Amino acid sequence: MEDLSARCVRVDSSNAPSVSYLSMIERGKRVPSAHMLAVIAAVFQKEVDWFLDDVPEDEAITPEKGNKGGVSGMPLEPSFLFSNDILQIAIPEMLSQTGTSGRQFAHLLIRAHQEHHQNHFPDLERAAEEVGLKRMPLAIEDIMDIAKGMGLKIKWIDRAPKEVMDERGMSSKQLVTSFFEPPGTIYVSNILKTRPNRLKYDLAVHIGHCVLHNKDGLKSVMMSGRREDSEDAYAPQSNNINAQDILHAWRDFESSFFAGALLCPKVPYRQLLDRHGYEISVHKQLQVSASVAMRRMTVVSPYTHWHYFDAYAPGKLKAVYRGNGIPLPWGNMRLVEDPCQHWAVFRMISEPTEGTSAQISILNVGNEPRIYCCESIKVDDSAGNPHVLCAGIDLNPAIEAQGKDAQSIANDLKQACAGNGGSIDIPKHIKKDLTSVAKILNINWIERGIKNEARLICSRGAVCPRQPSCYAAGRNLCEDN
Repeated sequence: MEDLSARCVRVDSSNAPSVSYLSMIERGKRVPSAHMLAVIAAVFQKEVDWFLDDVPEDEAITPEKGNKGGVSGMPLEPSFLFSNDILQIAIPEMLSQTGTSGRQFAHLLIRAHQEHHQNHFPDLERAAEEVGLKRMPLAIEDIMDIAKGMGLKIKWIDRAPKEVMDERGMSSKQLVTSFFEPPGTIYVSNILKTRPNRLKYDLAVHIGHCVLHNKDGLKSVMMSGRREDSEDAYAPQSNNINAQDILHAWRDFESSFFAGALLCPKVPYRQLLDRHGYEISVHKQLQVSASVAMRRMTVVSPYTHWHYFDAYAPGKLKAVYRGNGIPLPWGNMRLVEDPCQHWAVFRMISEPTEGTSAQISILNVGNEPRIYCCESIKVDDSAGNPHVLCAGIDLNPAIEAQGKDAQSIANDLKQACAGNGGSIDIPKHIKKDLTSVAKILNINWIERGIKNEARLICSRGAVCPRQPSCYAAGRNLCEDN
């Protein structure tokens, strides 16, 4: 109701209902005037008559999501094969044979937990709000005052980025930006003096570690650069998972989530996004990184069907969140031989694009086409490596909520793209439906994406829906485009 009232004010402040008045309408104690109803109808992109119909619809306005997690589950049958004893034997063997480190597997478990709960962690939100008092934006001086109040000392050190080689022999830079040493000292690289957004985030993470874990003696290291998710450069990696792997990975996640909640408290940040149509550029107002701003969008938005990627060339994913169930493109553990290079997050890596780029994409999920829209932005990390951040949503649930047949619309758009080499200007009748959804969700970059060509994408080249296929006759046509 707070969101609806704010949206109505933007349409017509003189006829917009207050939160309390909306509550009375909902409970049947007030009837909105014709002018007020017209304002509400404009927000929901409905005719006024739609609200006056006493006959309830067969389906709820907001359809329930069948699969809460980011990836489809599998039945654990026969159940005896998935007993604790058997899994304790099988998992180390699986990790060893696939070359997956124990820390990587721990992060995979945590990501599944995060996606299953769709980034809803109220205890961590409350802990951050108690420390930051929901202030926004927090200046560096505010963060330092919080740290000082907790008995933390900050010491500056000279740390330069170092060259590292990945498994394919490609060179990149890596930088230890900060680390915490008990009982209460945070060592910070001098480089962050010129990167205040990253400095605020690092300090917020260490504050989170102190608040949530009571300075328990674990050395917390923050790094920048292409590497496995939150890998500790000072800890040897093992294919055998152990309690320490789980503990480190879980505390990394908790502290990072806390930092986002401290810098972008839920209610005021959601209101800011609503006023600015979820533009990525709001991060400049808050003096936080684009990464923090985009990751927090997936948390605070009342629309739950989000995904987020952080990709480094040539396509390695550093961070992934798939609350909308979108299949994972390529991978964040291993590169694949037949990647689809039409994903916006990967196209921006190789293209000299400045600013942001919105894209409407059609992707088969479980043999059914779904329409996604994403906004991507190219940035440099603190070590100087270029990478691309991408936030996106699944549009099918929003289309269904408007009483439209999302599957039929997605199929029509898919066939139009497939018959035109994989991309096409969106037909007018589909553009109208998508524009209506964009206005309801109040996300500006959906409207920008509608003005561009829609693109067919796939999870792997072997299932490329384009005609001809990007991998036709064993040739990677994506590389030719």
